[in-house]
Amino acid sequence: MSALQATTPNIRKTALNAVHRQMGAKMVEFNGWDMPVEYPSSGGIIAEHMAVRTAAGVFDVSHMGDISLTGPEALAAVQHISMNDASRLTIGQAQYSALLCPQGTFVDDVIVHRLGEEDYLLVINAGTRQKDFNWVRDNTREFNCRVENLSDDFTQIAIQGPKAAELLQKLTDAPLSEVKFYWVTRGTVCGLHDVLMARTGYTGEDGFEIYVPADEATSARVWSAVLQAGAVACGLGSRNTLRLEAKLPLYEHEISDTINVWEAGLDRFCKMEKAEFIGQDALERARETGLKRTLVGLEMVERGIARDGYKVLDDSGRAIGYVTSGSPAPFLKKNIALAYLPPELSREGSELKVEIRGQGVAARVVPTPFYKRPKNI
Repeated sequence: MSALQATTPNIRKTALNAVHRQMGAKMVEFNGWDMPVEYPSSGGIIAEHMAVRTAAGVFDVSHMGDISLTGPEALAAVQHISMNDASRLTIGQAQYSALLCPQGTFVDDVIVHRLGEEDYLLVINAGTRQKDFNWVRDNTREFNCRVENLSDDFTQIAIQGPKAAELLQKLTDAPLSEVKFYWVTRGTVCGLHDVLMARTGYTGEDGFEIYVPADEATSARVWSAVLQAGAVACGLGSRNTLRLEAKLPLYEHEISDTINVWEAGLDRFCKMEKAEFIGQDALERARETGLKRTLVGLEMVERGIARDGYKVLDDSGRAIGYVTSGSPAPFLKKNIALAYLPPELSREGSELKVEIRGQGVAARVVPTPFYKRPKNI
């Protein structure tokens, strides 16, 4: 992320942009969007992180994209372009998946929602919105389904934390206790009818992502109601530290078009036994060849923060891998990182070093995810 000047040309803004600025949020440019990185009024990144781990925080994630596939062959189209098995979804259910290149690497990771008999919604990442839509459209032309880019139609608000359901229940008539994790429901929210609410998120906590019309007045009304109900306003800074503690991948870091599914450790979401999908043949070959690198968790033993792109060194000082994401972990009170290493050097407990400002700083391979929320749903 880089500091944002108010005069930056062609910067995109969500419908809540004015609200964030009125709240005094520190704004940054992120993937072409003017987004809040933290709110001094909330106490900053660490306080926002802790609010999500212990109570409830709210994020504006309207920069994320939405692609709709509807029609008689919508399921067949989704099956062709994604690695998970969407045929297992019943109406109202969602799943984590990914769009793959023919080489078995990542176009993007996505959440697939089945909203109706012939109605699927893909939620995609902000930095890949147009690329993803073009890719989905181009690779589903042979199917009898309609592909629409709904990315600008919604303000997407994420309410995350152990008290998220309790908080949102104050604002909706939908019986949220009946909604399981990775399921969706619809209901009235703040007087708005037929609002989609998905029990999903990107923090490692329970929570809901709600979709309201993307006009400023409506968006501001719902955002304000969520804050008044008790949520802490959170920005991209805490979103990143939260997802890192939970080992949730970030595009162009843990996953990219040069990293395959096996290397990223996402094989549990890749259903090789289902009908043909893009990237399947390459993944079969890669599985037979074996891994040359694998994603691992690191905990810093000596004082130091492993940042994205830093080299990982063996005992002799030889570079053997690189850090994909790293930061202090506020809830765990440790400095942690994710890194790609050769499989033979990725065993838990392995002692390595991370090169920080020209010096090797001791680190250890540890189990991941670093943090798991209590199972109460």
